[in-house]
Amino acid sequence: MTLTAERDELRERLLRALAEAENTRKRAERDRRDAEAFGGARLARDLLPVHDNLARALAMVEDQHRAAFGAFIEGIELTQRELLSAFAKHRIEAIRPAIGDRFDPNLHQAMFEAPVQGAEPGTIIQVIAEGFTIAGRLLRAAQVGVAAKAPAEPAGTAGRSEPDGAAEGR
Repeated sequence: MTLTAERDELRERLLRALAEAENTRKRAERDRRDAEAFGGARLARDLLPVHDNLARALAMVEDQHRAAFGAFIEGIELTQRELLSAFAKHRIEAIRPAIGDRFDPNLHQAMFEAPVQGAEPGTIIQVIAEGFTIAGRLLRAAQVGVAAKAPAEPAGTAGRSEPDGAAEGR
């Protein structure tokens, strides 16, 4: 091997090593950012039922009991606000679908489907639990009920209004 060829080979190996070192540095930086953003995802996922239970507890309190249990209810509300504040600090955001919104399988989990008069198929008819994202990545899908297409009437029965059993006597 000539000196020129050896030099060119060493230069090529050096450039590859430098490129590999740069790629390793970039990968480590990306992994560090991901760990910072998503490292608490398991803990956050474990805290979501706490949020759900606080919301359910507050929803169950009837107005006439608010006066009698005011301090207790205020404590639950304060706890819920603190939890939501901690969520916000760690970039955990709620997904709050509304009745009538279009079902999005990327954000929603259909818990059931039911035909509902006046509801367009594929729209949300009930919100069971809010969903959450962490740093823009789905942590838990919102749990919803979805309107289904109404079953078609059997052929030949459209418009008939005979009471049950009226046709049996014929």
